[in-house]
Amino acid sequence: MSLTQPAHAQRPNEAPSGSTGAITLHGEDGKAIECKVVDVGTGTPIVFLHGLVGLNDHWEDAASRIQSRARCVLMELPLLDLKGDDCSILGVAALTQQALRAHLGGQPAIVVGNSFGGHVALHLALSHPELVRGLVLAGSSGLIERSTVRDVQVRPSRAWLEEKIGELFFDPKHVRESDIDRAHEALSHRRRARAMVRLSRSARKNHLGARIGELAAPTLLIWGNQDVVTPPEAAREFYRLLPDARIIWFDQCGHVPMVEKPDDFAEALLAFIAEIDPEAS
Repeated sequence: MSLTQPAHAQRPNEAPSGSTGAITLHGEDGKAIECKVVDVGTGTPIVFLHGLVGLNDHWEDAASRIQSRARCVLMELPLLDLKGDDCSILGVAALTQQALRAHLGGQPAIVVGNSFGGHVALHLALSHPELVRGLVLAGSSGLIERSTVRDVQVRPSRAWLEEKIGELFFDPKHVRESDIDRAHEALSHRRRARAMVRLSRSARKNHLGARIGELAAPTLLIWGNQDVVTPPEAAREFYRLLPDARIIWFDQCGHVPMVEKPDDFAEALLAFIAEIDPEAS
C-alpha cells in the first residue's frame, strides 16, 4: 500500500514557535540527563527523534509545515555525552521512553525517527506499544546500515567531516556549515568520539529482523532513492517484514529526507496522520 494523495501542508517562512525547555531524565547510574524539547502546534501528538549526529533543528522545516494540524514534539538527547549502559541503542530507547512518559503523560503518539532515531522508535513500538500510535521511519537503522562512522578518528580534520556529512545528502547544497563545525568540535574530544563509535556499533549489532513481525503499529516508510547509509534495500526489507506498512520514495534524496524534501515529507506526514486519526483532518 502507498500513500498517493497526501494532504496539502502548510508552508510558513519561519521555524516553528512554541514552548521550548528540557526534561530531566535519569540514566542507569541515577545521574541526571537533560533532554531538550520543543513543543509546537495542537492536535495529534507527533514525536520527532533525531539521528546519531542529529538535532531538533533538523526537523524544523517539516514541523513548521504541519504545526497547524498536529502537535509537534521535538526531542533531543545529548547522545555523545552518554556514558555506561545509557550509551547504547537500548539505553537511548529507555531514556526516550522515560521522556515520552514525562512529557506526554503516557498519551500515545505517532513517533517519527530518522536513522538512529528510527531504530529507537522501533524499540519503543516493540517494548512499549501503548506509547506508539503509529511509526514513521526515515532512513532507519535496524536492518541494514552502512555506517559513516566506522573509521571515525579522534580529532578528525574538518575536510574529512565535510566529506562524511556530505554522504548523507544527495545534493551537497543541503550540508550545513554549522553541522560540520559542531561535529568537528564534538569529535575533537576523545570521549565523544568514543561515544559516537559505541552508539553506532550498538545499533549495527542490534538487528531487528526477527522481531519486526511483532510490530502492531501502522508504519510509514519515507526513503530517499539515493540513500547510501540505509540503502533502498533496507526500506524494501522493512516493507516486506512489517505487518502494516506503506512506503513513499523520494527521488534525488539521500539519508535525511526531512531536510532535503521538507515539503514532500510534511505532506506525507499529514496524509499518514489523516489515515491514523481521521478526526484530525
